[in-house]
Amino acid sequence: MAPSSETSVRKNMIPSFLYGSSPKTLPVIHQIISSGPAPSAAASPSLTGTRSFMIPSPKESGKIEMYSPAFYAACTAGGIFSCGLTHMTVTPLDLVKCNMQIDPAKYKSISSGFGVLLKEQGVKGFFRGWVPTLLGYSAQGACKFGFYEFFKKYYSDIAGPEYANKYKTLIYLAGSASAEVIADVALCPFEAVKVRVQTQPGFARGLGDGLPKFVKSEGVLGLYKGLVPLWGRQIPYTMMKFASFETIVEQIYKHAIPRPKSECSKSLQLGVSFAGGYVAGVLCAIVSHPADNLVSFLNNAKGATVGDAVKKFGVVGLFTRGLPLRIVMIGTLTGAQWGIYDAFKVFVGLPTTGGAAPPAEIVKA
Repeated sequence: MAPSSETSVRKNMIPSFLYGSSPKTLPVIHQIISSGPAPSAAASPSLTGTRSFMIPSPKESGKIEMYSPAFYAACTAGGIFSCGLTHMTVTPLDLVKCNMQIDPAKYKSISSGFGVLLKEQGVKGFFRGWVPTLLGYSAQGACKFGFYEFFKKYYSDIAGPEYANKYKTLIYLAGSASAEVIADVALCPFEAVKVRVQTQPGFARGLGDGLPKFVKSEGVLGLYKGLVPLWGRQIPYTMMKFASFETIVEQIYKHAIPRPKSECSKSLQLGVSFAGGYVAGVLCAIVSHPADNLVSFLNNAKGATVGDAVKKFGVVGLFTRGLPLRIVMIGTLTGAQWGIYDAFKVFVGLPTTGGAAPPAEIVKA
């Protein structure tokens, strides 16, 4: 075999990843292939201090581009985790709250409510309805957070940088309201079955047997009987949840922390997210509580109307019945949701929500 042919064969046996486009590395690899023994440092200055001829490939950053499809997918996934898991965890509190709203004579207080449930249904009774809770609020969380990020960007682009910064609270409100309209359509069927399972012992064990029984009794459209009251509860709740959170977090970074957000550790940023979320949750509970009473009443009583609910609760009762428990539940829930959501964003390489520096001042021509 001719020397040139032998060299070609030996070269083809070298894996292609050893070749690089750098002008410094090509002569080195060529010498190794063609001459066999490695040249000395004196013969090739480019080898000085080099222990290996393998050329490391450049590392990809792996970061998700802001407002790309991958960004919205990550926000959607974060919403699933934050809402589904937290609502499922507080199922016992939610169960007592719903029963206090429906039967206040029997469930007179938080402590007595837990006592009644424990006596009548045992420990398992505290988690009645956890499956529709998990699935329903996972679907809602996916739409709530994913579409909020989408609509916030969409409305900001329509307004332009100057007005988006000037009227950012209105953008938070509009974006969250738009997202919640969609999210509640996903939640409503699960919520209807959940309330019926939780407030009517013996109706069904859970979603598997409860959904067919509900549809047989009231039809498919019956699953959406509570949609308008659900919008009445959830849209104000979500508008308060997102707008107040964004504002509170911004004020915390502005007045309580003596350095920019970009210089804060991730653990501190997540702590701010939880604190801002908890305060926002208390405000959410107060704003949305009357509609929450309506949703529980309508989903529990077949053929009931809003007028029937007002007659039973009274105007004051709509605002106050079960409110202390809901403040505790929603405050903790919302704080945990923002903490989990932002923790997931940090995990995938995205910044936490809120508190960003305002955009650079626009210079007018």
